[in-house]
Amino acid sequence: MGTRDELLVAVAARYRGATRGEKGRILSEFAEITGYHRKHAERLLRKEPVAERSRFRPERRVYDQAVREALVVLWEASDRICGKRLKPLIPVLIPAMEQHGHLTLDEVVRTRLLEISAATIDRALAAVRSTASGGRHRRNAHASAVRRSVPVRTYADWDDPAPGYMEADLVAHSGPSASGSFVQTLTLTDVATGWTECAPLLFREQSLLSEVLTALRPILPFPLLGFDTDNDSVFMNETIKDWCEAAGVEFTRSRPYRKNDQAHVEQKNGAVVRRMVGYRRYAGLAAARELACLYRSMRLFVNFFQPSFKLVEKTRDGARVTKRYLAPLTPFQRVMAHPAVSEAAKAEFSEQFARLDPVVLLHDIRQSQARLTALTDTETFANDSVPRQADVEDFLSGLRQAWKEGEVRPTSRRKPPVPRGRRRPDPLARVTDELKAWFLEDQSQTGHDLLRKLQAAYPNIYSSGLLRTVQRRLKVWRGELARELVFGVGPCATPLMACDALRNVEASRVTGHQLSSFREAAGTAQEHSVEATA
Repeated sequence: MGTRDELLVAVAARYRGATRGEKGRILSEFAEITGYHRKHAERLLRKEPVAERSRFRPERRVYDQAVREALVVLWEASDRICGKRLKPLIPVLIPAMEQHGHLTLDEVVRTRLLEISAATIDRALAAVRSTASGGRHRRNAHASAVRRSVPVRTYADWDDPAPGYMEADLVAHSGPSASGSFVQTLTLTDVATGWTECAPLLFREQSLLSEVLTALRPILPFPLLGFDTDNDSVFMNETIKDWCEAAGVEFTRSRPYRKNDQAHVEQKNGAVVRRMVGYRRYAGLAAARELACLYRSMRLFVNFFQPSFKLVEKTRDGARVTKRYLAPLTPFQRVMAHPAVSEAAKAEFSEQFARLDPVVLLHDIRQSQARLTALTDTETFANDSVPRQADVEDFLSGLRQAWKEGEVRPTSRRKPPVPRGRRRPDPLARVTDELKAWFLEDQSQTGHDLLRKLQAAYPNIYSSGLLRTVQRRLKVWRGELARELVFGVGPCATPLMACDALRNVEASRVTGHQLSSFREAAGTAQEHSVEATA
């Protein structure tokens, strides 16, 4: 309002002394700047400007300082609740506090407190609430500013990129509890070839992350061209942004809460990191050192000897989704076949591949996993607690029989089976025997018949909602009766002759006439059994 009043003072005198055409132009400009309606702006410009129209006017305040002080007392007595909850509590709280001598109010102040709205309560208590909570908490807008400056890349934006555009993510090794400090794994996955690099981070810190990225760049088979991350604050900061700019790496991010934007690295988090390391808690320098040892062997085994599928296209026809994949290849094979990789890098990695032994690599991985397991299962990590390192030949011979032992990865730990059973009390526990006796008297009865009998014998106790429970019991009892009739277990022993005939048929090859005779004997025996039971 103050700015509008200043503009009105500056324009009004010129408007009143202008011609008709000039007045129209001045009026249009004034209405556009101030946002006033044209007719309202014309009235303001024709009359003398009101001096100090926008000044602070305390005489118009409805709730004075006495009302505010009483409101603070009521707010404190209500345990500092919000205005929407304090508004209905005031008519109850004032009499209660006055009755016990905690509050004495003037009649005008009481009337004002009963009339005040919830929004006015929040406005009146804003400064008091801010001081009581230790001042206004300043949000760190630093990461938000960096996040806004980093472009977004979705899953549909990867249009067959060259090797070097990598997705990054962190895997937390916190175990069942996320409290305290624990080791995290940085996972880098190339979109074009599936090449995966992993490195442990002792703690979440941007400078440490930049050092790890600097150490990983030389061992890649291609130059790092793109760095795509999620919106984690360990990525969205000036340090990582400056590192990407200095290294000439394109820095992009996914959309918040859209994991499919980083589908490549999310798949490696489960298929590589979690499968090799598991879900245990790893904390401290010793755990980070063992993870680094594991990842040195794992990167060679996964990238050179682990084929993976690559999605080519995905089509949707209504609710049916059809996916088409390329033939499975190892990341090394995809690097060698890609034309964007230099011939010098291909020759260097071909020589490295010729020197690798997959059995030795797998042996080293198992030993690292065993040391990690010993490290987490014991409170102290001593040399005598490390499992004995088996010889490579013994390890190779054990591969022939390892499948008999089930899961052989030391880091894998299955969850104990959860016992399943009845989760609520049996509503028919007291009358189960009586229901079964009624069923045995007349086996043609249905669940409705038994439930009606039960309701007649015990009125207002068993509702009609127990019909399904009664039908389940009836199904079990009929199954028991059928087993007695077929196998001769129980009072009906006649069908045993049918079982003996069946054994004779299986022991020798019978003719069609003998098989028909057996069927007639079995049918006759079953009819006799049903008649005896009836």
